[in-house]
Amino acid sequence: MAKKVAVVAVNPVNGMGLFQYLEAFYEHKIPYKVFAVADSREIRTNSGIKLVVDGVIADLKESVDEYDALVFACGDAVPVFAQHAAEPWNRDLMAVLKSFGEKDKVMIGHCAAGLMFGFAGIAAGKRVAVHPMAKVGVQGPIATDAPSEIDGNYFTAQQEHTIPTMIDRVIEALK
Repeated sequence: MAKKVAVVAVNPVNGMGLFQYLEAFYEHKIPYKVFAVADSREIRTNSGIKLVVDGVIADLKESVDEYDALVFACGDAVPVFAQHAAEPWNRDLMAVLKSFGEKDKVMIGHCAAGLMFGFAGIAAGKRVAVHPMAKVGVQGPIATDAPSEIDGNYFTAQQEHTIPTMIDRVIEALK
């Protein structure tokens, strides 16, 4: 039986990245739910498309044990994360990332995912592919310039355009 995946989507989320994961999960019958890193289920993509997702990050915080893997779907909200780190949904995001990481669940993401895994205090010593602009801020994991990195249970891509370099391995790990 396929692993159950929690997808966390910042607001605004990079739609191209998010939809690559969701399409692959749908095609391979991998169950997932999408949780907004926000106080509302209504978010938008960085191109303005409005989405209503399955829940909010506070819901996921209470149900981590129901999921086997987590996808961090990056977006335009990440560059200003520090300005809003104290918001309840961002504190919940850090708690969720930490909980998944401490339970050695499959961790997947692109762009600044490796940076966020480091902020959460997980993935120390793991090789992560990150967006070039996020690379300098990575603390804990080892940031690389590779299109994607797979290190143990961590699957990261440098950006949405390089997700295809790892998606087959992600699907394999989730089946």
